[in-house]
Amino acid sequence: MNPHLLTLLVALLFILVFGGLPMLRKERPSPQLAVEVLVLTSLSIGASLLTGFNLNPALFLILLYVIAMRCRVLIDLGNLLSSRGRHQPALSVYRLALQLAPDFPVRLMALISYGAVLVRVGALEEAVRILEGVLEKGEEHLQPKYESACHYNLGVAYMRLGRESRAVGEFNEAIDAWPMSPYARYAQVALERRQSTGHLASTGVSEGEEKDEA
Repeated sequence: MNPHLLTLLVALLFILVFGGLPMLRKERPSPQLAVEVLVLTSLSIGASLLTGFNLNPALFLILLYVIAMRCRVLIDLGNLLSSRGRHQPALSVYRLALQLAPDFPVRLMALISYGAVLVRVGALEEAVRILEGVLEKGEEHLQPKYESACHYNLGVAYMRLGRESRAVGEFNEAIDAWPMSPYARYAQVALERRQSTGHLASTGVSEGEEKDEA
């Protein structure tokens, strides 16, 4: 097969698979991903025509993944670092992800994880500002699990700031967003403790600690 045609085929399959995954999760597909992949493909084919060097299709696929999925990979790395107690490096990784021009849904994911780690290190006012901003500007773009995580972490921040009524509201929103999410369970535990003790409490778990979260 013509190597340039093979490169184009790899690119189209990449767009089909990784561009289609959000639709399976009932998310909006990312036009940015398709544009970036097509630009990289054009550059690769152009360089091949100029130099006569044909990039191995497997290496080209790896290159596409690293570049097109760069921000998601960094978010996963930040979550891993935070889950191991390395919060400051995790914050640096999230900031890097935000600087690498993620598309809007991925940017929201990075901000939720960033805000959650800020809660865990005690930067509560900044965490509230970031998480409220996510809900204000992008709630309709969030999957239910991320919306639940955002409300839960915002509730924890309000609880630690002594703003109990706001915390209760956010915990209830976390439950409403996705009742089956782990964050809904954490919020439910906090609310049940409030009923039994008269004081609000959380489980202390925040976004990024769960292995199945982005």
